[in-house]
Amino acid sequence: MKMVRLEEIQSKFVIAHAHYRSAGIEVHESKQKLEKAESDYTNSEEARQIVQLVSQSVQQMVHNRIASLVSRCMETVFDEPYEFRIDFERKRGRTEAKLTFERDGSRVDPMTASGGGVVDVASFALRLACLMLARPQLRRLIVMDEPFRFLSVDYRQRVKDMMDSLAKEMGIQFVLVTHMDDLRIGKVIEV
Repeated sequence: MKMVRLEEIQSKFVIAHAHYRSAGIEVHESKQKLEKAESDYTNSEEARQIVQLVSQSVQQMVHNRIASLVSRCMETVFDEPYEFRIDFERKRGRTEAKLTFERDGSRVDPMTASGGGVVDVASFALRLACLMLARPQLRRLIVMDEPFRFLSVDYRQRVKDMMDSLAKEMGIQFVLVTHMDDLRIGKVIEV
């Protein structure tokens, strides 16, 4: 009788030992998977930070090129020009751009707080900046329909001079459809 019990105990011990070894192997494999997951997480976090830095750098470069061109156009036309700014904000996992004008330390919404054709000049300059930044490079031609319709008469000669200067400097052709005789420049076709 004792022998049967001893064999039974030995059998149970062998089974328990096998379960113990199996559990040890599972624990070891789980630890390895956890270490790999932690390493992957660390690597992806570092990659995300690098992408963010590159993205911010590109945004700043694009901002500088666009803002300098828009601000330059507004300085050419207006006596007290606004400085053009693009503010990048992260919202809902995406980057959004907010366009503002700044003068004397005050920022204003271009669509509600500026007049005299400022938005017309900024819009023109934004089109020009988009053309200049396009890759692959596009044909240097901008076609516009009444682009300066809200521009005060006082500034039309300056806009005309600005467009003439930009056309020569940047090798760009502007085609305007307009009823404003004072904006006629270059080859004029009347319809």
